[in-house]
Amino acid sequence: MPARPSAPAPSSASDSASDVVRWAAFSCALVPVVLLVYGTSFGGAAGTALGLAAVTTACRVLLRRSERVAEASGRRQNVPHRGGRHSRSGAGAHRGGRHGAGCAPGD
Repeated sequence: MPARPSAPAPSSASDSASDVVRWAAFSCALVPVVLLVYGTSFGGAAGTALGLAAVTTACRVLLRRSERVAEASGRRQNVPHRGGRHSRSGAGAHRGGRHGAGCAPGD
């Protein structure tokens, strides 16, 4: 019986973000070349390249920021909860929600 190939290990979010940025950079180079081949002016192709580069840079910044936020929230989840007398759990007078019948309009 032949051995089954093992499934690839799941990649982290950082790896997938890097892949997205690599593909976007590739597109920033490829799209203007294709536009030039199909007869677009050099200025139009250059403008398209600059626009794609700007969008790619903005997306890269947002991806890195979201990775940092996710990493920070992961670290916060590992901190044990402080419980005790002054904890903010449970229903209390300051929890909002519906009030008694005395607050109905027309009373």
